[in-house]
Amino acid sequence: MFDLNQKVAIVTGASRGIGRGIADVLASRGAHVVAAARGDNAAATVEAIRAAGGSAETAALDVTDANSVETLVDAVLISHGRIDVLVNNAGIARDQLMLRMKREEWDEVITTNLTAAFTCVHAVLKPMVKRRSGRIINISSVVGQMGNPGQANYAASKAGLIGFSKALAREVASRNITVNVVAPGLVDTDMTKAVAEKAQAEWISLIPLQRLGTPQDIASAVCFLASDEAAYITGQVLAVNGGMYM
Repeated sequence: MFDLNQKVAIVTGASRGIGRGIADVLASRGAHVVAAARGDNAAATVEAIRAAGGSAETAALDVTDANSVETLVDAVLISHGRIDVLVNNAGIARDQLMLRMKREEWDEVITTNLTAAFTCVHAVLKPMVKRRSGRIINISSVVGQMGNPGQANYAASKAGLIGFSKALAREVASRNITVNVVAPGLVDTDMTKAVAEKAQAEWISLIPLQRLGTPQDIASAVCFLASDEAAYITGQVLAVNGGMYM
């Protein structure tokens, strides 16, 4: 099941956390993974994939720069002749209460989390339409579904991804391209490890399954949506949050 052999997948924000987990799992299922991140930040991801017998390459990418995105897509098409899967995972948070939030904190989050997804999709869509095949998977967040104090900018960007994905799914379904969303809950990453144990315990108390998610939990959902088994699923939001939001 979930055989991705011969598939070429671009994963943005693949240097760590959820993005690295997604890259690892897609490669383990046979995909050739283009691990995209700023500079050579995804080098460790690619090294680990290759050490495990998978196929991957690094790609320097600034998702906020349209020229950088176009250059990457062109290079992948020249090298591999196809792009089967795009995972828009790159994202940032600039948390602040609304009364104190600066315009640049709003703009930076919207640009990186939402506008960059548009830019990446715009770049890969033409070759996908030409092949009449493709999987686009956008990584949202439980915060985009339920909100969270101090994260108005982040919540807006992640909720925007959901609306964007649903509209796009209707546009490209006739070309056999599916567009779906994975909305993670609280995930055990470097960022959450830095939080005090008391705060983590409070978070876990909100989760019916009584644990934080792992990058692999999110990656497994992405792998499913990228596979042929999910060919009849489009425009959907797959919530991977341990029951935190139902």
